[in-house]
Amino acid sequence: MSLDTVPTGWLVAGGGVLALGAGAALYPVWRRYRARRALLERIRAVATAYLQDVLLPDGNEGWFHVDFLLLTGAGIVVIDLRDLPGLIFGSEPMTEWTVMHKHQRSTFPNPLGPLYDRVAVVRGLAGDGVPVEGRIVFTDRGTFPKGHPRAVTRLGSLTTELPPLGSLGSEAVLSRLGPAWERLTAAASPSPLRRR
Repeated sequence: MSLDTVPTGWLVAGGGVLALGAGAALYPVWRRYRARRALLERIRAVATAYLQDVLLPDGNEGWFHVDFLLLTGAGIVVIDLRDLPGLIFGSEPMTEWTVMHKHQRSTFPNPLGPLYDRVAVVRGLAGDGVPVEGRIVFTDRGTFPKGHPRAVTRLGSLTTELPPLGSLGSEAVLSRLGPAWERLTAAASPSPLRRR
């Protein structure tokens, strides 16, 4: 049977089925993209300027990957982003933290030590007198039923801890911390370790 003898209705119906199949296959990808974009916008909203997925030199011929560097009213903030669903149990002295999700239990290394290393590198590059702090930011898919260390927060709490400044506040931050931010920007290079 040639294409000339196939009724036009069948061709249209076949094309419609193919389009629906492609749409169904691409919908989860689109949803993940939109969710990821919304998550990144929530992080960027608290910053006057930001760097994402960069490598910073550690001063010993090595490099540290940094998920986000934010220039905020509180100073420069190093963000280590984690997306773990479930109940998370961890404290400062624990070697491993635990995640319980559905009927599964897993552990991961305490993320605070590497965060403190990244903060030290950023302090060294930013210069004396520049306020630098770090946060492990968990997405809202994870909860801490027993509390969490001070340097740990959830994405939903980030705007409370680091409120957006608006344009006038942003100008003041840039005039005060601009030289330090320029040093960090000059030292940073794109990271091949991008987790997203």
